[in-house]
Amino acid sequence: MKALRFGAFAICTEERGAKPGVSVTATEPHRSVLRVASLVGVLALAACMSEAPQPTVVRPAMPSPREMLAQVRTSGAADPQSLEVQPLRDPRVADLRARADRFEAQSDYVGAAQAIAQALALDPGDPELLQQSAEFALYRGDWTQAGAFAQQSFERGPKVGSLCRRNWSTLRFVRQAHGDAAGVQEALAQATACNVEPPARY
Repeated sequence: MKALRFGAFAICTEERGAKPGVSVTATEPHRSVLRVASLVGVLALAACMSEAPQPTVVRPAMPSPREMLAQVRTSGAADPQSLEVQPLRDPRVADLRARADRFEAQSDYVGAAQAIAQALALDPGDPELLQQSAEFALYRGDWTQAGAFAQQSFERGPKVGSLCRRNWSTLRFVRQAHGDAAGVQEALAQATACNVEPPARY
């Protein structure tokens, strides 16, 4: 039999007198490539079969924007058993806050948020204005702004009383929206810690 070589293959022809026919055989380098490719394929298939399926993250159902706003405001209801701190306010800020209240009474949350934004421009560090900004961001579903404003309000505020409870109630909803169950529990505990008894009067 004679072998005629063409690249990676050799065509073997029968000698005279042998049975006619042609056979194609792979040369040694080609067989090595085939073995490597087969091994890679087997390993890739094994990796795919052994990879655990990714769990589906189920986010808890969120209350409606109005319900969230109502719950935050309710958490800040006056409590005679808790210490409250009431700072002095700029009359211009007070006017804008009153305007925001009128807009909200008419369900104009955009107008109310704009009035609070104008007041915040006059007094950027006011904890109450920061919290009101957080509440309107919560209403819009802007979790990033809601969390940032509420955190700033807490850090600049008295850290006790109704404003403190509203801060943590807002942060609770933000964490709930992100599926942070541990963060929700922490926010609930922090809201409870906002209740500090006022000093005794003699």
